[in-house]
Amino acid sequence: MNMQVGEEKAIVIGGGPAGLAAATELLRQGAQPLVLEADDIIGGISRTQCYKGYHFDMGGHRFYTKSKEVRDFWQETLEEEFLVRPRLSRILYDGKFFKYPPEPIDALKGLGLIESIHVICSYMKWKILPYRDVQTFEQWVTNAFGKRLFEIFFKTYTEKVWGIPCTELRAEWAAQRIQGMSLKTVIMNFFKGGKTKAKSLIEEFHYPRLGPGMMWTQSAENLVAKGGTVKMRTRASQLIHANGKVNKVVATTPLGNVTYDVSNVFSSMPITQLIAQLDPPAPKAVQEAAKTLRYRDFLTVCVIVDKEHLFDDNWIYIHEEKVKVGRIQCYKNWSEDMVPDQSKTSLGLEYFCNEGDGLWTMSDAQLIELAKEELEAIGLADAADVLDGCVYRMPKSYPVYDEDYAEALESIKTYLDGFENLVSIGRNGMHRYNNQDHSMLTGIHAVRNIYCGQSVNIWKINGEDDYIEAGDVEQNVQIEPILQPSLAKETAA
Repeated sequence: MNMQVGEEKAIVIGGGPAGLAAATELLRQGAQPLVLEADDIIGGISRTQCYKGYHFDMGGHRFYTKSKEVRDFWQETLEEEFLVRPRLSRILYDGKFFKYPPEPIDALKGLGLIESIHVICSYMKWKILPYRDVQTFEQWVTNAFGKRLFEIFFKTYTEKVWGIPCTELRAEWAAQRIQGMSLKTVIMNFFKGGKTKAKSLIEEFHYPRLGPGMMWTQSAENLVAKGGTVKMRTRASQLIHANGKVNKVVATTPLGNVTYDVSNVFSSMPITQLIAQLDPPAPKAVQEAAKTLRYRDFLTVCVIVDKEHLFDDNWIYIHEEKVKVGRIQCYKNWSEDMVPDQSKTSLGLEYFCNEGDGLWTMSDAQLIELAKEELEAIGLADAADVLDGCVYRMPKSYPVYDEDYAEALESIKTYLDGFENLVSIGRNGMHRYNNQDHSMLTGIHAVRNIYCGQSVNIWKINGEDDYIEAGDVEQNVQIEPILQPSLAKETAA
């Protein structure tokens, strides 16, 4: 069945943080947004999956921001359901636990005197003779921490996550995700009682009582209550354009195709898919650039363990080469209400992989057995105590910053800049490793750029000068719209 919908609509492709923030802003500007979500669950990769009353966070999503606007959005959406939680993450390396971020005394006890001296000497060497032309993740981290600490606390885990050597991963990812951190910062922070804060660190965060999906489900409900529309299981499959303007969006649904006339399009689908779905096709060079961009996928093996308590961490980074698991979540430590039976504990074992590879194609039963074996191998739980489990696969979760991505992305950005009513937003839409708040801000400001006449460069949001997990949220300088709200309404009318 093919159906034409004649009224022009502001289309938002994707029901994750960026898309829902854009749709909410469209309502503020007097537009009637239509959100097209391909999946049957809202939230994108910030969703919450449920199994037998247990709630599972796909990736572990801490809610922290330096944007008052985003913080107010979250708080107003969930109110008392928005909890304050302590932050605790550790690294498991060589059978020992290390605090993250590292603390000198803790590291000294764990590594031992000889290894600690090795770490300090390595740090001093690389401060005196650093890499001058920093291009790769390995070079960036080595300059910040020294080669030995890179090998201990960064190399194994990072290569599990990305599936490529650290010599092929670009330095931009390190600069974006672990800003402000160096061995010097960590040591100064320890001896000054926490006064010197690395930008990548927070001590507590907010979290929805039943996981991040609770935030986005409520956001979608609020959107609909105020006049917006959210269509689930509706995949944008074709964007028909002419003279630099998208005129129609064709969406595939279980009942057939639907064609929408559009005023503006805000797309958070993977930018590679966006390019592939343009009609007429993008220039050959742009198509080839899109094919160059890669994503890393992951799957979570969720298990229910017959133990009331296993460990205190929100998650543990697994830097052990003998197992495939990269990170382990303990959902009860995010919120006790994630677990319906407090005599049990639920864990999420995260495996980073590529869609179609050996891990991805293993059966659920095989993956659950692997998870049980690896939990026992690293000493976190006995395999016999695992009562049940399930598996969730998340394609295109991490945009890969490899040696070719920057040039390819620039080519795509230049081409898309030629459209007057199409903007690509969010993590996958910009092939940028954004946090939730950064993704939301790209959606909000993309809308304001069109409806309010402001000129915020959304590609600069979460740039190198921004924070990642800074502790003092009140120091943020918020990007404001150029027009006042009253004028924005008139402009949108």
